[in-house]
Amino acid sequence: MPKFSEKSKKLLSGCDARLYEICMNAIEIMDFTIITGYRGKDAQNKAFAEGNSKIKYPQSKHNIYPSRAIDIAPYPIDWKDHNRFVLLAGVMLGIAHEHNVKLRWGGDWSGDFNLKDNKFSDLGHFEIVEME
Repeated sequence: MPKFSEKSKKLLSGCDARLYEICMNAIEIMDFTIITGYRGKDAQNKAFAEGNSKIKYPQSKHNIYPSRAIDIAPYPIDWKDHNRFVLLAGVMLGIAHEHNVKLRWGGDWSGDFNLKDNKFSDLGHFEIVEME
């Protein structure tokens, strides 16, 4: 059974408890790694400058502590294997639904299940959407 590395566990520990639980359930189904959880000002603005984020600090859900956003990747990482990212998204979204947590996935920002209308795809990004 897959398990998180110490680095992934440390990154995950800075995330909202709901993301933590979803990821702990998901790792039992599919192997993946945590790329980032919480991001401070310098890390967020660097991600923006490098084109890995569309927003500057403090506008990202990564900038809240504990982080309400997480970036993950199927393990072993192959950034070009979009199918594995989509499979992982299905696992994450399904588990979130079971936990009564609404997640927004960077592969389908609008949540309309049409992946072709994304203007900026961030296939490893998940963030909590607060329900009102």
